Amino acid sequence: MSIIDFNRTVDINKAGLDMHAMMQRLFPICRSISGEGVRESLKIIGEKIKVDTKEVPTGKKVFDWNIPQEWNINDAYIKNSSGKRVVDFKASNLHVVSYSMPVYAKMKLSELEPHLHYLKDHPDWVPYRTTYYSEDWGFCISRHQYESLTSQETYEVCIDSRLHNGHLTYGECFIPGASDREVLLSCHICHPSMCNDNLSGIVLATQLVESLQQCSLNHSFRILFIPGTIGSIAWLALNEHKLDRVKHGLVLTGVGDPGSITYKRSRQGQAEIDRIVEHVLTRSGGDYRIIDFYPYGYDERQYCSPGFNLPVGCFQRTPHGAYPQYHTSADDLNFVKPEFLADSFAKCLSILAVADNNKRYVNKLPKCEPQLGKRGLYKAIGGGNDQYDEQMALLWVLNLSDGRNSLLNIAERSNIEFTIIEKVARILQEKDLLEECSDQDAIIEQ
Repeated sequence: MSIIDFNRTVDINKAGLDMHAMMQRLFPICRSISGEGVRESLKIIGEKIKVDTKEVPTGKKVFDWNIPQEWNINDAYIKNSSGKRVVDFKASNLHVVSYSMPVYAKMKLSELEPHLHYLKDHPDWVPYRTTYYSEDWGFCISRHQYESLTSQETYEVCIDSRLHNGHLTYGECFIPGASDREVLLSCHICHPSMCNDNLSGIVLATQLVESLQQCSLNHSFRILFIPGTIGSIAWLALNEHKLDRVKHGLVLTGVGDPGSITYKRSRQGQAEIDRIVEHVLTRSGGDYRIIDFYPYGYDERQYCSPGFNLPVGCFQRTPHGAYPQYHTSADDLNFVKPEFLADSFAKCLSILAVADNNKRYVNKLPKCEPQLGKRGLYKAIGGGNDQYDEQMALLWVLNLSDGRNSLLNIAERSNIEFTIIEKVARILQEKDLLEECSDQDAIIEQ
């Protein structure tokens, strides 16, 4: 299957396979909100797209927060008295609570137990836990591993980690367009070996950049690969002077699971990006769900905080916490499938195509309908639905192009797909019947 977006053909199935292959390379890396794992991941992303690595030093104040110390880890384990590793960081980097302090001690199970985390309902899965902003340490294990531990045993406990003054690292990719008005895409890069909640957003953002870079764009696009929460806070603090350029935004996360698409609206509720996503999903032929903004979740809550109130929604499949594999070792390469990544990619391309091409026009012959026949535009209404829609789209675009209505507004009012409305508008402009409005000339929709 292929679709036309940004006036070029994209092989959607191949894109899904490419994204899953990239995910396989990134999966083993131990990422957190800082450290070498983030830098290593950005280097792999940089093999496919041009991404600038940014460093923010430990201690820098970013609004009400301070950049934390950098965390890196070499090894961790729990050994029994025979010297066998019963828990091994090298087998799974989820075994260590992220940002754990360094530990080396021998202790009984009673001392160790407060630092152990497991899932009662899924005996083979390992949970994911963090201690970013408090000094603590711990291990995440399966219930079976926990049940194999005995109170008589003395265990050697080691977490070979380092907390030190360093940097918070994030990646930024900028694709210039004809306008300095920007579309912001954001994904988090801070989780270790989990595919849906972390890697799926990263590989989707990378694949979108590969497609966008081959297009002639009306808007500029800025793509962020950032640690969750503290990354978006830092970026906003450092780039507050640029935020008036952000016209649309999407947080990309959890886009590789088998669930249907869920879109979380921006805080504004009816921002243009919210209407665009609803228009595309309504006509996608698949199941979807649109939910209202609420101040919890991913980085949309930072972009949509009241001091900024940016038009940024969250594009995902099954929401966080609504699937059992969330934040566990079961969120693996078997859970995320190429076909689900491909579907998310196709829908995102369609959304971005509308966002980039939603213009306003003025009818240059507004007094009565222009004579379409002499311009080769008139077709007898008959034939298929597409022909009928295109004929009606001509009339709708001519009638509503008064500098007030965008093409999206016309598509919504006429109940005709945006791609048809946009195609007809280009034809009418070529026939010198429409004139595009600049942002300054356009009359804002009421």
